[in-house]
Amino acid sequence: MEPWSLESRGDPLAVAGSQPNQVGGNRGSWTLEKMSRQVVRSSKFRHVFGQPAKADQCYEDVRVSQTTWDSGFCAVNPKFVALICEASGGGAFLVLPLGKTGRVDKNVPLVCGHTAPVLDIAWCPHNDNVIASGSEDCTVMVWEIPDGGLTLPLREPVVTLEGHTKRVGIVAWHPTAQNVLLSAGCDNVILVWDVGTGVAVLTLGPDVHPDTIYSVDWSRDGALICTSCRDKRVRIIEPRKGTVVAEKDRPHEGTRPVHAVFVSEGKILTTGFSRMSERQVALWDTKHLEEPLSLQELDTSSGVLLPFFDPDTNIVYLCGKGDSSIRYFEITSEAPFLHYLSMFSSKESQRGMGYMPKRGLEVNKCEIARFYKLHERKCEPIAMTVPRKSDLFQEDLYPPTAGPDPALTAEEWLGGRDAGPLLISLKDGYVPPKSRELRVNRGLDSTRSRKAAPEASGTPSSDAVSRLEEEMGKLQATVQELQKRLDRLEETIQVK
Repeated sequence: MEPWSLESRGDPLAVAGSQPNQVGGNRGSWTLEKMSRQVVRSSKFRHVFGQPAKADQCYEDVRVSQTTWDSGFCAVNPKFVALICEASGGGAFLVLPLGKTGRVDKNVPLVCGHTAPVLDIAWCPHNDNVIASGSEDCTVMVWEIPDGGLTLPLREPVVTLEGHTKRVGIVAWHPTAQNVLLSAGCDNVILVWDVGTGVAVLTLGPDVHPDTIYSVDWSRDGALICTSCRDKRVRIIEPRKGTVVAEKDRPHEGTRPVHAVFVSEGKILTTGFSRMSERQVALWDTKHLEEPLSLQELDTSSGVLLPFFDPDTNIVYLCGKGDSSIRYFEITSEAPFLHYLSMFSSKESQRGMGYMPKRGLEVNKCEIARFYKLHERKCEPIAMTVPRKSDLFQEDLYPPTAGPDPALTAEEWLGGRDAGPLLISLKDGYVPPKSRELRVNRGLDSTRSRKAAPEASGTPSSDAVSRLEEEMGKLQATVQELQKRLDRLEETIQVK
């Protein structure tokens, strides 16, 4: 009989030291009974592995922001990758078409309308050309990116949302209602905006969060939000009523920041630190927050863990800023609820992380997730893949997923309606639609920055001038390309 060969990739028995420890037992001790239980449990995601992109498929020579803030600094959708970068004279972020890999020109046009560093960015789930940004200049700006990317610097947003009195560190779009955007600032205030009118329609003041807000996450249907705060409490809030539905004091005993996200039905997942500064992950039933369903210790690193949850596969990925690894767990409806799957490791640490929506993945390669890892001067895609021999569409890996169309209007959601996302099949692949203009009702705008409002005299607005400049830039590029072709043809004729 051949001796056993235990590989660390995908095998939970490979190295006991790399396994998270289940609190409540002897740390690091693995009995035969425990090991056999691990072997018996079967999962189609047990052997998921991470594959970094080749060098020519990365985005090289980008200057990632040095700002100390616990956000991903990167946002991705099926059309574009956006990342917060270093910029002189204010805040800026870079937007590139997904296919524009390789070395990035140092003079590439940026989105540069903020007057202070950008802290968070988020793509609209219902329009792949619209992105929101929050900044230290206390404003939230919503931008429209043309198909093909920028040819000139973009300085004028579609709308500027002003209402915070301190820096804005979190922006998050409603998952199913059109043009509904949430922002959280260091003034301990959460504002919910109707981007179509530029008005803050809901406010959760310092009476709800008495200290800095660390994280905010929408439920899948957008009926609730889950927040973590510096006062060591995790809250589940009905934003339209402004009421706290449930809260948990000290989900983790440590003093470092806690992050919380909604996962499968009726549960939330939190990441934090123990009193001994060990990093932890915990799963909670929102109806019974007295004790966690599962609490596991991971390691003693100092970076805050950012959780990314995939509702289609019930897998949660944990990415720590400053780490060089991505851990992933599967959530089930039966004890012990949270199952460690494996860990992707690389040599270089990550400064931030972006997460691709399911409709942007390559289903013919059994890719179930894709991350965009930020290095100091590079953005590197990492594909999470289930090893399968067949090239056919794997229906068990790709159930119907959230599509790009909103289920509700902002008015319907504000009126009390809730709806889950409109689902689409990925069997025939997904083709991003062409750019759809973000409609803004300027006549109802009472809080929009004057920069974004049209001139009453009838002269062209700065937005219109910016669009004309972009069109002129595209025309110039087309003319230059045609001239190059003519030159090549003339050279060919002369040679003949």
